[in-house]
Amino acid sequence: MMFRPAVSTLCLSAWCLALCLSNGLVFAQGDDLPSVQQRAGVQPRNVIFILTDDHRYDAMSFMGHPFLETPHLDSLASNGVHLKNAFVTTSLCSPSRASILTGLYTHKHRVIDNNRAVPEGTLFFPQYLQQAGYKTGFFGKWHMGGGNDEPRPGFDHWVSFRGQGNYLPPGPNYTLNVNGERVKQKGYITDELTDYALDWLDQQSDDQPFFMYLSHKAVHANFTPAERHEDRYADADLSFLPRGKDITAENNSPRWVRDQRNSWHGIDFSYHSDRGLDYLYRRYCESLLAVDDSVGRVLQRLKDKGIHDETLIVYMGDNGFMWGEHGLIDKRVSYEESIRVPMMMQCPDLYDGGKVVGQVIGNIDVGPTIMHAAGLTTPEYMDGRSFLELPNDSDQPWRDYFLYVYYWEKNFPQSPTQFALRGDRFKYITYYGLWDTDELYDLSNDPKETKNLIHDPEYQNVVQEMENQLYSMLGQAGGMDIPMNQPAGRSQNKRWDDRGGNDAAAFPKAMVVDEPINRQAK
Repeated sequence: MMFRPAVSTLCLSAWCLALCLSNGLVFAQGDDLPSVQQRAGVQPRNVIFILTDDHRYDAMSFMGHPFLETPHLDSLASNGVHLKNAFVTTSLCSPSRASILTGLYTHKHRVIDNNRAVPEGTLFFPQYLQQAGYKTGFFGKWHMGGGNDEPRPGFDHWVSFRGQGNYLPPGPNYTLNVNGERVKQKGYITDELTDYALDWLDQQSDDQPFFMYLSHKAVHANFTPAERHEDRYADADLSFLPRGKDITAENNSPRWVRDQRNSWHGIDFSYHSDRGLDYLYRRYCESLLAVDDSVGRVLQRLKDKGIHDETLIVYMGDNGFMWGEHGLIDKRVSYEESIRVPMMMQCPDLYDGGKVVGQVIGNIDVGPTIMHAAGLTTPEYMDGRSFLELPNDSDQPWRDYFLYVYYWEKNFPQSPTQFALRGDRFKYITYYGLWDTDELYDLSNDPKETKNLIHDPEYQNVVQEMENQLYSMLGQAGGMDIPMNQPAGRSQNKRWDDRGGNDAAAFPKAMVVDEPINRQAK
């Protein structure tokens, strides 16, 4: 079933934009949008976008996980496309979600932490789909501004909750927001969001395309599996989890990273608890199983409606997650397990099964890709680009480097402001306002990023080239000014005395000298 748009060009007569060129911001006044052209020869199709929270790139059975059972996620790759090098521009819930919805880097949309609401008037790509005649529905976690769950622009149907939400209703009067009305949460949120999404899907007609955005709370902490999955992995062997043993001053690991082991985001004091890494990891894996069930239910409903083969499904995580790498848990940092996410897409009418895309894909590319599937061109102001045709045209020009940014949060002070440039082989990381070392890793020979080459004389040309490229890209993307918000929320700044909380980590070896350098001081 294909659809023809009502008009060939989405050009609004009363079009009015406010452009803040200094920051790269683009806002709409009222319902006005920039004009976007219809793509020649592209017929709009139904699209389903499924987003999970904190799902790292390799936490699926088809990625060789030792025990996780994810048959439905696996099927998206075997029957469709695995985009194996998918990354986020900022590894944090709200900034990543804002980049998905706007196609913009974090410093442009200004949602730099989990407490910042999206600036009023920000454009979201589903607004273009609405203008093209799509019915649109949002189901789940919004989390850009924790105190508001009211319906947002771009969606005809709305089911959401404030902030992180809850896996299970915390009390008898706890509610979701369903199209502006308070409705009690009945049960386990992963299942309930899927129920809402499938009920809406059943209401869609054959003569109008739809876009469904299913945004799960899972698998965010506090990890809470569905009752049917609890203790599934209670006896699983977790000896494969890293414990940060190679992250040493001798290998020039940054001091702040080793200090962070004993913190909210470290394996010695994870979430200021004594439950430990293994307990958290088991709960994480068990919580993911309901997400796999959800994907299976969506796929089956499309088959029941007879629209499975023609519907584009895109699945991804909002950021990665550390599980002992560098002695850390959680995200934010520039290391692979933090910034890399799972991404698969399926549409049998478009792609043969089992395809793998190696190019670096970003969360800023999601909006342009879905707009492409709707037959629309990408607005000029967006930083992302469409990857819809990459599986069938791998030789098309693509990016050589991917830009990563993270801005320090007072409520999680362990991780500094950082900027990273990831290429095919090397990754360069630099920090702002920090007395410590920058980093360079050869990902082809050191995929776990344990040996920092930034001080190695043999790599100084690479360091300089990547530093120049990083700042050039930041400048082109309007990122040379650091955005700031007034801090909000409590500061999780405690250390555990029993695990050496009063002892600071040693400086990187290359920064410590045996004798004075300056012999000319007077």
